[in-house]
Amino acid sequence: MFYDRTTTSDGVTVLTETMSGVRSVAIGIWFSVGSRDEDAADAGMSHFLEHMMFKGTPTRTAQDISETFDRLGAELNAFTSKEYTCYYARVLDEHVDVAIEVLAEMVAAALLAQDACESEREVVLEEIARAEDQPDDRVHELFAGALWPGHPIGLPVLGDADAVGGFGHDASAAYRDRHYVTGNTVVAAAGSVAHAKVVGLVERFLKLPAGPRSSRPSAARVEPERLALITKETEQTHICYGVHGLYADHEDRFVLAVLDTVLGGGMSSRLFQEIREKRGLAYAVFSYHSLYEDTGQFAVYAGTRPSNAAEVAGLIRAEFANVIADGVTAEELSRAQESIKGHLVLGLESTRNRMSRLGKTEVTRGEMLTIDELVARIDAITLEDVARVTAAVLDSPRTLAVIGPVSQTEAEALAG
Repeated sequence: MFYDRTTTSDGVTVLTETMSGVRSVAIGIWFSVGSRDEDAADAGMSHFLEHMMFKGTPTRTAQDISETFDRLGAELNAFTSKEYTCYYARVLDEHVDVAIEVLAEMVAAALLAQDACESEREVVLEEIARAEDQPDDRVHELFAGALWPGHPIGLPVLGDADAVGGFGHDASAAYRDRHYVTGNTVVAAAGSVAHAKVVGLVERFLKLPAGPRSSRPSAARVEPERLALITKETEQTHICYGVHGLYADHEDRFVLAVLDTVLGGGMSSRLFQEIREKRGLAYAVFSYHSLYEDTGQFAVYAGTRPSNAAEVAGLIRAEFANVIADGVTAEELSRAQESIKGHLVLGLESTRNRMSRLGKTEVTRGEMLTIDELVARIDAITLEDVARVTAAVLDSPRTLAVIGPVSQTEAEALAG
């Protein structure tokens, strides 16, 4: 194997990958909890808790934490997604012990003081308000909510303003104690690192409550809604159109990546060429796919002037029909394969990206593959594979999300 794996005596999974020729180490503490693990009452708590982990522990103030990493010339950050939360640092190899000690204390012993919660609530509410004012971002959340109606995986990661406005010490501590347990925890490290040393430091410093990995309600069979609309006076109409995709460990996930690349994955993609280059109807137009533990999404985004919205939506629908009927060409397949391999290999020259690959794959129950294995999987994709996956994914119930100066009747027409 290209990585080492140990389960500590406390039940924490530790993964490391040693990289030659580097002096840095990227370390992440990953928790298998995100916005899909929330309900209406605590919508946004995973993200809020991420903020609060930086606000002080019994032995370190928030400033102490910042100064520790600043003094080392290190990087300290965190992020929350629908399925996981990660706290990470990137340091010189000689400082790995300090990084693990401080990260471990942050996630296990943050004070979550009421006054700090009240102050940080305002910060997060401003973050939510900012997102509401950015329709090119907001439309993706609107799309997810319509793709998985009534299911927490469709909730925005930032949460609901009404729910966040009530967060305090008690709710934050209860959520942490429920989800930040050993069975939900993965420590990943990559770079100039010794596995045994990392395991020893984790066993010494990371003191979390014992508990099994959390179960979560399946999103695999949620029926999507056809249309979601926010009528708003904006300069552009923002469109997100798509379908349910594949889950993280699906055997055809690399085939879907090829389809994504061909349709809207770059400046040479079909949608970019047709909508932007040939017709000048949009500045931003692209496709994307997201893979989750038991489900996924495939979507196209375009922002265009309201007068062009019907034409742009029609072109997107037409390209879906074209690729279902005719597939992709041999040249498109080859170009997509080389593009995917290039992005993959270049990205994995970073210690942080290597660490993230270990952590994310583990918390989403994915398959660990070497770079050579990944490249071989991509090279093995055939035109028949792309045709099969295209039909299975795109020829299914579709969802359209729209934000802009659009009426319900107009939005129905955009959906086709």
